[in-house]
Amino acid sequence: MRTLRLQYPLTLLCRVLNVSRIGYYPWCTRRPSKRARENPWLEVAIQAAYVRTRQTYGPERLQAELRADGFPAGIDRIKRLRKKLGLRCTQVRRFATTTDSTHALPVGETCWLRPYHQATE
Repeated sequence: MRTLRLQYPLTLLCRVLNVSRIGYYPWCTRRPSKRARENPWLEVAIQAAYVRTRQTYGPERLQAELRADGFPAGIDRIKRLRKKLGLRCTQVRRFATTTDSTHALPVGETCWLRPYHQATE
């Protein structure tokens, strides 16, 4: 509204946006809210924790990490800021060994060395 005020009269802008003129002037001089002032600091802390934790922490673990660093914040706020910053945690898949080669059983014959058709007698 501040940028459009230079192009259009204030009464027209207030009518189109359904805002009272009396409410516009206090809005211009109002300080940003506490949350709006804290968000830049919290964004920096979230990015630092994101890098420090190898991009694997979700919002719950990230909340505990931030609380330990002195940045208390709710989970929904952390989710919102992570989404705004475009940060997503990566899931590390564990390597699962599927072959057990340490057994005492006899090893079978290799399949591709067998003849395809054996002669019958």
